[in-house]
Amino acid sequence: MPLSPAANAKHDPPDRPRHPAATNGNQPGSALARDDGRTSSPDPPDDGSGNSIVIRIGIPDLQQTKCLRLDPEAAVWSSKQRVLVTLTQSLTDVLNYGLFQPAFNGRAGKFLDEERLLKDYPLPPITPIPYLEFRYKRRVYTQSYVDDKQLAKLHTKANLKKFMEYVYQLSVDKVSRFLEKGLDPNFHDADTGECPLTLAVQLEGSAELIKVLRSGGAHLDFRTRDGITALHRAVLSRNHTALTVSTHTHTCIHTPVCFCFKRNVCVLQTVLDLGASPDYRDSRGLTPLYHCAMVGGDPYCCELLLHEHAVIGSTDENGWQEIHQACRHGNVQHLEHLLFYGADMSSQNASGNTALHLCGLYNQDGCARVLLFRGTNKDIKNYNNQTAFQVMNYNTECSVMWYSFNACDNSSLWIQIEMKSICVCVGGHHCWEL
Repeated sequence: MPLSPAANAKHDPPDRPRHPAATNGNQPGSALARDDGRTSSPDPPDDGSGNSIVIRIGIPDLQQTKCLRLDPEAAVWSSKQRVLVTLTQSLTDVLNYGLFQPAFNGRAGKFLDEERLLKDYPLPPITPIPYLEFRYKRRVYTQSYVDDKQLAKLHTKANLKKFMEYVYQLSVDKVSRFLEKGLDPNFHDADTGECPLTLAVQLEGSAELIKVLRSGGAHLDFRTRDGITALHRAVLSRNHTALTVSTHTHTCIHTPVCFCFKRNVCVLQTVLDLGASPDYRDSRGLTPLYHCAMVGGDPYCCELLLHEHAVIGSTDENGWQEIHQACRHGNVQHLEHLLFYGADMSSQNASGNTALHLCGLYNQDGCARVLLFRGTNKDIKNYNNQTAFQVMNYNTECSVMWYSFNACDNSSLWIQIEMKSICVCVGGHHCWEL
């Protein structure tokens, strides 16, 4: 069986320069060190919250130690962002850095899951000020002794390429043997930028392989070179494309395929069952649910994420949320799931447009029908002082549907109306010819 991930992570990647370990603050008389080595008091809190705690953050790759006030009620992701904004030097692949809790009192060291609350991790009381490290996410080894030279020989470009080929071929035994030797599965393929776990979730019948990679030290929130996690990749690939990898050239080819319902559920459910959070963020701060609402595909993927308590309301740089993307792309069933789990129909993007506005702008009469039936506010104006109806006037089908909805008092009758029916004018009002 593969080596289980845990305890002191003393192994640095072969291609990453080794630095002296930052002072861990385990001596009772140790001083609070700034970047310039001077003794100082902790940073003042950013707000008036009395719940913040002072934590020493060691950054081995920069040979720095910082003292920050962090909110224990906030997610580890927020604490990570606090650390990032204080850095005075750049780090390579910074999204794959995380907060690491060193081993203490016989407990194995571990990386803090980014979507859990900071208070969920009891900090060791052995020092007056708790200590965490900000380090690159690598496999955490349980052995008391790790031969760095042997590991360096194992992590050659040829071996890493061969390992990716075994993953693509679903060779569970060969992958397991590599992991038993100590190979770290948290790396990027030189050609594609994928990591082993993100490649595995795109393959049919890969549930067992995913479990082996996880038990061999693969981090569920390790991101590809383009900044997405395995859960993001599972949502995206299962909806539209399969990743075909040549075992000779190792080149990515995206081909349209039709994935069956059971196959979609199996991979997503496996990753979630292994402990992945449905709220992992990509490089843009977007969740798998946001991507699912945008790309469409199997609606059950959306329902599964929502059932696992995915947070609704992830916002991109233009103020678009999941409900906006679902209406923009006409994903009616995804919209139904979002509304059932409490999505805000009145939320506005950076232009002030609601989901109903977007239905009119992009000719998505099916989504507009759902929103109107669910009782959305029709009077909200965007920042051009236009209501959704005024936007819909540029769209014949949507404007006709709007008149029809207002003319029909019986909602059950309205549900049976076909959008392709002929519109006639009776008594000055638009009606449907059934």
